[in-house]
Amino acid sequence: MTSPIKVLFVCLGNICRSPTAEAVFTQKVIAAGAQDKILIDSAGTAGYHIGEAPDDRACEFAARRGYSMDALRARQVCTEDFDRFDYIIVMDQANLSNLQALKPKYAKAQLTLMLSYCESAAQEVPDPYYGGDQGFETVLDLLEDASDGLLNSLQKLLK
Repeated sequence: MTSPIKVLFVCLGNICRSPTAEAVFTQKVIAAGAQDKILIDSAGTAGYHIGEAPDDRACEFAARRGYSMDALRARQVCTEDFDRFDYIIVMDQANLSNLQALKPKYAKAQLTLMLSYCESAAQEVPDPYYGGDQGFETVLDLLEDASDGLLNSLQKLLK
């Protein structure tokens, strides 16, 4: 068996978008029977919430759709992640810029925007932290769509 593909989702604080992406993608990977072939984690570019559980609202809206984030805790992305992961998938251009600056010259990880895997015309997953309930619904809609595209892309590599 080949080594698993390792995927890291990244947003700013690792309490809304990236843990939601981790939860959504994990469930889709399990449903596809690929949990031994794809390993998933999430992190934030900033260290504001290290060790904290995801935002209560993110957990609530995710749970309504059947996703659990109970076991997830925020962490900050580190330079070692660029060698530990095959794909580092970011939620917006600011995250991408931050990680491009942090990325070691010969790192193996491929940096991409989450919505590059999405059917939506949107370019970025908006941060719902300071908004209302609809922001969390929108994030879930985008992440479900992009997770389907990402899984399809990775499954082609696993064949």
